[in-house]
Amino acid sequence: MFDTTSQTVMQRAEGEAAVAFAGGRLCGLRQRGCGKALLPRVRDAVPEAVFLNTAGGLTSGDRLSYRTEIAGGRLIATTQAAERAYRADHGPARVLVRHEVGPGGWLDWLPQETILFDRADLARETVISLAPDAGCLMLESVVLGRAAMGEVVRDLRFHDTRRIERAGRPVFLEPFRLGTALLTGPRTAILGPARALATLVLCARGAEDALAPARAALTVEGVEAAASAFDGKCVVRLLASDGWPLRKQILKLMAVLRQGAAPPRVWQI
Repeated sequence: MFDTTSQTVMQRAEGEAAVAFAGGRLCGLRQRGCGKALLPRVRDAVPEAVFLNTAGGLTSGDRLSYRTEIAGGRLIATTQAAERAYRADHGPARVLVRHEVGPGGWLDWLPQETILFDRADLARETVISLAPDAGCLMLESVVLGRAAMGEVVRDLRFHDTRRIERAGRPVFLEPFRLGTALLTGPRTAILGPARALATLVLCARGAEDALAPARAALTVEGVEAAASAFDGKCVVRLLASDGWPLRKQILKLMAVLRQGAAPPRVWQI
C-alpha cells in the first residue's frame, strides 16, 4: 500500500554565482546550481558580469546568491533578463546579493527589473560594501505583473532590503516592504495607479553634483519621479504606470549618472 498521508517534497532551485576582478581583469569565478555568470568580451571597455538564474524564476524555497569582489578598477554587473517571482504558497524564495568594492574601485549594479506575479513571496537582501574611496551606482526596479498580458497582482509578500556601506558604516539603508494591504487596502495611495517602481542611488564623493542633470532627465511621459542629493549620495525614485515607460526613464538616467556611458549590452533597446 502507498502512504497517502506523506507530503510530496517539491524540487527547489538553488544557485550561486560569484565573480572577482582585480584591476579590471577577472581573477575568480564560481558557479553552482542554477546561478550562472556570463562574461561578455568587451575590448578596451569596462568589464561586464551578467548574472543569470537558469531556473527561469523563483518560488517557495528557492535560494539564489550573486556576489562580486572588485579590487581596483571598474565593473558593470547586471542580469541577463528580468527576474520573475511566481506564486509561492509555502514560504518565500530568498535572494542574497553581495558586492565588495575595494580601494579605488567602482561598481555599477544595474540588474534588470524584478517582475512580481500574483501571490509571489520573495525576500531579497542587497548589500554593497565600499572602501573609503570607492563608489557605486545601484539600481533596483520592480514591476507588478505584466500589463500587456492582463495580469493583476492582488496578493503578494515582498521584503527587499537594500544597503550601501562605506568602510563598514551604513550610508544608505532602505528596508522596503510591499504586501497585500498596500495593494488593496486603504493605503493604496502609497502606489496609487502605479504598476512599476524603481530606485537609483549614486554613492560617491561629489555625487551631489549629479542632482541637477538627473532632475533635467526626468522627462518620460507616464513616469512620476523625484530626486534628492546629500552627504555623498544622489537618490532618484520613480513610479510608472507600466514597466515600459519605467525602463525608458531608467535608461535616460543611466546615461546621465554614468556620464554618457552606454548601458550594459543586455539593457540596450
